[in-house]
Amino acid sequence: MGDAQLQQRPTLAAWVAEYDAIEQEYVESLLEFGIDLAPRHEDLPARQAVIERLRAKGARFRNGGASISCGPLSSACVACATDQGSRTFYLSLSCNRDCYFCFNKNQVNYEADRLLKANWQEELDEFLDGPVPVTHVALTGGEPLIHAEEAVAFFRHAREKVPGVHLRLYTDGDFLDEMLAQRLAEAGLQEIRFSVKPDEPGAFDEAVRRMARALRFIPDVMVEMPVDPSMIEEMKGLLRAMDEIGVFGINLLEFGYPLGDWAPFAQRGFRIANPPFAIPYNYNYAGGLPVAGSELACLELLEWAIDEGLKLGVHYCSLENKNRMQIHEQNTAARLDGALWQFDEGDFFWKTAKLFDGDVPVARGVLKAAGAAMLEDPDDGSLQFHPRHLSLLTGANVLPTVSVNVLEPHDGTLMVREVALQLQ
Repeated sequence: MGDAQLQQRPTLAAWVAEYDAIEQEYVESLLEFGIDLAPRHEDLPARQAVIERLRAKGARFRNGGASISCGPLSSACVACATDQGSRTFYLSLSCNRDCYFCFNKNQVNYEADRLLKANWQEELDEFLDGPVPVTHVALTGGEPLIHAEEAVAFFRHAREKVPGVHLRLYTDGDFLDEMLAQRLAEAGLQEIRFSVKPDEPGAFDEAVRRMARALRFIPDVMVEMPVDPSMIEEMKGLLRAMDEIGVFGINLLEFGYPLGDWAPFAQRGFRIANPPFAIPYNYNYAGGLPVAGSELACLELLEWAIDEGLKLGVHYCSLENKNRMQIHEQNTAARLDGALWQFDEGDFFWKTAKLFDGDVPVARGVLKAAGAAMLEDPDDGSLQFHPRHLSLLTGANVLPTVSVNVLEPHDGTLMVREVALQLQ
């Protein structure tokens, strides 16, 4: 849209400027952490090109494009975004490693939760006995196998109470010998996800050895790790080695900066993606901000896996995808009027179409003739209607927008908050 077209619509132009200012203010506030920002939309054309090729090559797109995969996909990844019947627990946040990119220090009550939870079974039972049918249960940390006996008991208890539940474990694998792997399998563990430190010498080879050991006992063996954008070739070697031994798959995570010490990121030449997220918002996922270049690296690895014909599943799980759970939880707290609002099943935002200024009387006549519901805002004069009616305005010489919204609690009630206005 040209500036001249916006100038003809002063109210719309004011709203566009308002949201541009909000995004700029959000980005500038991040500089307080001492981070280095990449140039705005630095690799956007390259990412868009890979995404289009992935679509043509049959990759699966989920959650508004925040999750992209090929090959087998864990059912736990499908269940993750909505968190309905799926829950991840931890025994403690204690860990035998100290990865500079770990976001556990962002967790609420981090220091206290480094101790083993005395009430872990009560927490688990509260979920297992709850009103929602349980489908997936996971155990993470810290490093959960520091508490090996409790970890085995955790899975055994969950399987006894809900025999059909899918059970998975996140681990660095340092404590996983054959005896423990067998005990976990006997307790019902179905899926194990190894974390691999990207730039640790020998970590990839050791991870393959550990996966080969786990494959003797546990049905679905995976890796879940952040992708350092400088290590694409090393990652290709890891994926090929995993494929050769029959591993189920890998979750390629967008590298995140957990809003802590920036020094180790600066030492490696990292910068933060600019803008970090498509829609600025107060996301509460502890993973923090995306490292520039990591998404492009993940997309290129996914395309490479397709081109190479690898059999293992390759899943790109972006930080946007992690935020989807929060948006789903907020926006399913209530239902909005279906005549005007659409719940987007992809990204879980509530959306409605809007027109402004001189476009309002033009659209009003078209929508009225079609019997479409609409609502005029007395404050800014905008006309609101359901996005499914946008096609009615094709050729009408109007500039529609889609309003993106979240539900937020205020003074004991839920309020609709607009967080973006997208020109169509």
